Amino acid sequence: MYKIGVIGEKDAVLGFIALGFSVFPVENREQAAKVLSELAEDQYAVIYVTEQTAVNIKDEIDQYRESRFPAIIPIPGIQGSLGIGMQGVKKCVEKAVGADILFRDE
Repeated sequence: MYKIGVIGEKDAVLGFIALGFSVFPVENREQAAKVLSELAEDQYAVIYVTEQTAVNIKDEIDQYRESRFPAIIPIPGIQGSLGIGMQGVKKCVEKAVGADILFRDE
């Protein structure tokens, strides 16, 4: 059975316990990269990563970009959104459609 995990700053991820998600508070880049790798190998289908953490492990996240599992989804942390999630959506739409139909300037 597939699982859902959340990686990020302690204050940002603890609330996800109430939803039944596995939470993994991390304090630095090395911890985050290690946890991401372990979750990917342990049948986690969806891994939410706070944007503040995702910025630091972008290369590790990109390794899974073309894989079916896990789906790695950036979410805003307690400091607010950095726009990383929307940038990812924009890139996926551009790849699928061939043009920027979401944020084009007029």
